Amino acid sequence: MKGFGKYWGWIVFVVLIAGWLTLNFGPVVLLALSGISAFYFFFNVPVWCGAEGRGGSCRNNSHGALMGCHLRQHKFQKLKMIFWSARWARLRQELFQNATTALASLGGILAVTSGVAATLQPLFGGGW
Repeated sequence: MKGFGKYWGWIVFVVLIAGWLTLNFGPVVLLALSGISAFYFFFNVPVWCGAEGRGGSCRNNSHGALMGCHLRQHKFQKLKMIFWSARWARLRQELFQNATTALASLGGILAVTSGVAATLQPLFGGGW
């Protein structure tokens, strides 16, 4: 995608936040918006790769905070780190290495939290 099209997830995220602030959307819509937003931030937002290489952190463009660049070794390096507790500190450093990656990571975390809250709120008799 070129131009503004690669930033479509930010619009979905703003609609999600507006839905929570106004409570005009039901839990199903909030859950769907949360899932779409989390997918965008973790697997589609344009950021730098940041995978550990021989010369330091990789500066190639990648798609998503959890994905690597075009290099085969970097493709799923961050995604694999989620499942190894010994590498969580390194994953945290890579997900919050600069402002762009930190915003993408924070947006993904908020989207997942929103999805969990949208799922649990009707179960506890809240709002709807």
